Formats: sequence, structure tokens, C-alpha cells
Amino acid sequence: NLRPYFEGIFQACVYFATVFQAMSCGIHYLASVFMAVTPKFVCAIPGNVSSILFHNSSKSSIEDIWTLWASAENYIVVQLENGEIWELDQCSRSKRGVSLDLTYEYEGNKSIFSCSDGFLYDDTKWKSTVVTQWDLVCDREWLAKLIQPTFMLGVLFGAVIFGDIADRLGRQRVIWFTSTGQFIFGIAVAFTFDYYSFVIVRFLLAMVSSGYLVVAFVYVTEFVGIKARTWASMHVHAFFAMGIMVVALVGFLVRTWWVYQIFLSIATLPFILCCWMLPETPFWLLSKERYEDAQKVIHIMARWNKVSTPCKVSELYSAQQDDLVSCRMGDSDTSSTKKHNILDLFCNWHIARRTITVWLIWFTGSLGYYVFSLSSVSLGGSEYLNLFLIGAVELPCYIIACIGMDKLGRRNTLIPFLILSALICVLIMFIPQDLNILIILANMAGKFSIGVAFGLIYLYTAELYPTIVRSLAVGSGSMMCRVGSVVAPFCVYLRSVWIFMPLLLVGIMALLSGMLTVMLPETLGKPLTNTLVEATEIGRNKKENLLTCCGELE
Repeated sequence: NLRPYFEGIFQACVYFATVFQAMSCGIHYLASVFMAVTPKFVCAIPGNVSSILFHNSSKSSIEDIWTLWASAENYIVVQLENGEIWELDQCSRSKRGVSLDLTYEYEGNKSIFSCSDGFLYDDTKWKSTVVTQWDLVCDREWLAKLIQPTFMLGVLFGAVIFGDIADRLGRQRVIWFTSTGQFIFGIAVAFTFDYYSFVIVRFLLAMVSSGYLVVAFVYVTEFVGIKARTWASMHVHAFFAMGIMVVALVGFLVRTWWVYQIFLSIATLPFILCCWMLPETPFWLLSKERYEDAQKVIHIMARWNKVSTPCKVSELYSAQQDDLVSCRMGDSDTSSTKKHNILDLFCNWHIARRTITVWLIWFTGSLGYYVFSLSSVSLGGSEYLNLFLIGAVELPCYIIACIGMDKLGRRNTLIPFLILSALICVLIMFIPQDLNILIILANMAGKFSIGVAFGLIYLYTAELYPTIVRSLAVGSGSMMCRVGSVVAPFCVYLRSVWIFMPLLLVGIMALLSGMLTVMLPETLGKPLTNTLVEATEIGRNKKENLLTCCGELE
């Protein structure tokens, strides 16, 4: 019995060291919220100013105008020391013809010029952002809008690439590489010299951040015993949410984007100093038939956890047969050390159906999470407080998810919350638009319910697949999650077609996911599997026994 080896002080130390770094993933995922903000701006003034006019208000400096600025359609009238009068819009400036008086309204001739002298930005809240640094406004505005999508694209690639590498080379190596990469690339972002280098380095940062998060889930799942696996896995999400709250706090305190980025990246440093001490998981070592190395790790765990019962891996674990031989009939020449790829997630009908359902849940969870999040912008107030609360509201939903998974099971918790989120989407459509508070509460309830489903799918996926493809399964699921996060903004744009179109799409996807989840097996209290044959048998034995009993009764 290996259970005493996987429950104790050793697991607690490894767990908290690993999930601490998950905070930095939450930090980098949300860093662009304040880093790439676009403040109020107008064309730069082509000379020395003597007077400034905004509607009926006359001001002495441009800084005094920003408090009155309410719309992008506004413009500022300035009179230069040489007598010229200019109208300053956001993306152009106009020089008035003959005009003796400084008035806001003017019907005479104007000569329109481009903003060749740059732009003036409101630095009341932010002294500097990447938008103000490289003038990502007007005809370059699309570059600013690509900052987050390109980051999420890096997250997508990193989830698959590092998930596969972790299955081939080991979890510990990938954790060390990705955590070190987060610190190096995080600091490098602050010292990029132009927009394109900024996007490229951020793309690399996204890859290692996503890679770490995916492998960390697998790592803690394989190290923690069955008894604590649910809470341990779910609280990786809690540390990610704490990273979001750190972004809000640092954003409130630091208003220069590159200093802000450095402070955020420093959070990674403590883990870098000790991550090389983390051991490889015994499950991965056994799957690669490295029995002596697995024995050494188990001895270390025994000393830390004060387990006196001797354990010999060679007696508990026999050499693996090639699971793909049984999975794909007739492939008798395949070696047991064959490298695995994403096609192994479709090796037979049972695993393929499971993979399609799991991918759909990942996609729906991400889509619903971001659609509900974007709908919450009507809360108003301080953007820093709002972001802090967005991170904080995730904490109770993970607690509810943990209790539900331990008491009801993974599948029996996932199904009702997916269907509940679909029902909430329908409910919001019938709430009168003038009841803003009720609409906000309903959106938060929808985010809470989809958050529970989104949170537990990480652990559920890791338990549904064997050791040899577990990181690949979680990584591919995370890839579908990132596809959902990229699609979500476009889904919100459909409000211009029909105001409830985003909610309708999320509701349909959530309902479909909930119905398909019924066919997934329950994994509560069951040991992790090591081969695809074992994974295929999960949930089938009970069904076969039931059919046998029915046959005997007949």
C-alpha cells in the first residue's frame, strides 16, 4: 500500500512550493489589463499655446481638460502664440482659416493635417503604458488590440508543446525550465525596445506560463494522495486567482508600465531559487520503467513522512506491456517505450468519445468565463477594485467545487453546474434591462457556476487519462480552453446583432456539455491509471457487472 507515502509533510512542502508559482501565471495572464490601457488622447499641439478652449470652458493647460473629456467625438480648440487657431481631434488636427475670435464652434474653412507631431495623453492615472510608449492609437490601434490575442495564442501553443514534453522528458525538468523562463521573459518584457519585440517576448512568456500551469496540475495530482487530491488540485486555481489580485494591487501602486512589469515578475523569483530541489514524480518514473529512480524518490518520501513500512517498487510494479497493442489490435511490434502523441487520445471509441467531451467542456468553460467577465464591466467604480473582486470571487466557487467533488463526485458536480449556467443564461434574457443590479447579480451567478465547472475539469481530465498521456491530455484540453478565450471577445461582438446572442451561445454550449458529461465515468476515490487499457476500463466494470446480473435474472 503506497498511500502513506503520498500523504504527509513531504507532499505539503512539494505542493505549496509548486502552487506558489501558479500565482505568477495569473499575474502574467492579466498583466495587460493595465499595461495596455488606452488613456484619453488628442493630437499633439503644433507650437506654443496661449489659450485652450473646450466647449464653454477656458483652461490654462491641456491637463485641466481631461476631467471634462467625456467622448471620443470631443475636440479641443487651442490658440498658439503666433495667433493660429487649431482644432485638436483624437486622430487629426485642423487649422482654421481667418478667425479673429477664439470660439468653440466654427463654420469657416479648415485645413486638415495628420498627427505628425505625435499625441498628448492623459497621464492622470497612468504615467506610461505600452499604448502611450509606441503611440498605438488611431491607425495603429489594431496593434494594441492584438496584444492580448497574441499572448493567448502563445498560451495555446505552450499548453500543447510543454504538455507533450512533460510526458516525454519528465515533469520536473519542464517545471524548472518554465518557471525560470517566466522570470527571464517577464523581466525582458520591461526592456523591449519596440512594439514587435514586446509582442514576441510576451508570446514566449505566454508559452512558458501556460506550460508551467498545465504541468503543475499534473505534477501535484501525481504527488498527492487520493484523499487530498481534490482540494490540492482545485487550490492551484485559488493561487492563480490570487495572482489576479496581485495585478490589481500592483497596478494601483505602480503607474509606469515597465516598472509595473518588473514588480510583477519579481513574484517569480523565490520559486526559482528552490525549484531545482523538486523531485520527479514516481508515477512518471514508473511509466518509463526507471524503477531505481522511483525507489529513491519513495525512500525520500518515507523519511519525510516518517513511514517505517518498507516498500520495494519492483515487487509492487511489474514491467508495463504496451497498452497501445491492446488498444490497436494487431500492432504486435510496437515497443512499450513508444513515444505517445495526441492521436493516442483517440486510440479507441471509448477514449475518443471521452476526449471530445472533455475538450468541449474545456472550451465551454473558458468561453462562458470570459463572456460573463466581459459582461461585468457595468459594475463601475474603481477598475483596480473591480479586478481585485474578479479574482476574489473565484475563491468561494473553488471551495464549493471541492466540497461537491468530494461529496457527490466529479461528474455529479460538473453536470448540474453546467446546466445551471445554461439556465442562468436564459434567465438573464428575461430580466428587464432597467434592473441593472439584478442583471449584474445574475451575471455573477453565471460566472460562479461556470467557474465551478471550469475549475474541476483540470483535475477530472488528469484522472480520466493514464500517466503516459496525462500531461498531453491536460495540455490539449488547455489548448481548447485557450481557443475558447480567443473566441470569447468575438462572441461578445455579436451583441451588435442581438444583445443576448453571446448568452444564447454560451447557454447552448453549456447545455450540450452538461448532457454529454453524463457519459463520462466517475473517478472519485479511484487510483490513477498508468496505461490506456486501464483508463478505458474506468466505469465499464460496473456497467458490465450490471449487464451480467440482468442476464442471469433472465
